[in-house]
Amino acid sequence: MWEKRFSTPDYLFGKEPATFLRTHAKYLQKGQNALSVADGEGRNSVFMATQGVDVTALEFAPSAIAKARKLAMEHAVTVNFTKADVLTYDWPDGEYDLGVAIFIQFVGPEGRKQIFDGVARATKPGGLVMLHGYTPQQIEFGTGGPGKVENLYTDAMLREDFAGWEILECREYIRDIQEGAGHSGQSALIDFIARKPA
Repeated sequence: MWEKRFSTPDYLFGKEPATFLRTHAKYLQKGQNALSVADGEGRNSVFMATQGVDVTALEFAPSAIAKARKLAMEHAVTVNFTKADVLTYDWPDGEYDLGVAIFIQFVGPEGRKQIFDGVARATKPGGLVMLHGYTPQQIEFGTGGPGKVENLYTDAMLREDFAGWEILECREYIRDIQEGAGHSGQSALIDFIARKPA
């Protein structure tokens, strides 16, 4: 499905990073390393690389990876683009300063737990997980996202999934976003940033 969606000349979600990432760029420190999960066409991993972060980007669709490589060349940065199915990926132990997952709501609760556990495992003690996505109210707007309420995030859900972590931000809000044809219009969003216990 994703290969078919990404097999177009255009960038489905645009070339600019998610507003979430720009807003929280203070967490992107030069010399850090980051894992970007289900990275798509590279807009977020490339932005992190322009901030001096060493990024490994996981993506399953070859057409998305090809466009991501092109975008990295346009910005004269290097990203380690890795073809991977995040539901079967062999997550490393404590390797990354940042675990970043933006709009990865293509799976239900079971798959989400698997991915969140993997990202948590891959993050170093003292490192950060940065999540961004839609809340259930997004169903009313219909301006992006999976259209399945069970795939969407709530404040309580994310706090429970990362119990024991230091929550730096967990905020639900409404904002108009213009991030390509895939995310366009008034949207019900949530930002979550948490530090892994040292």
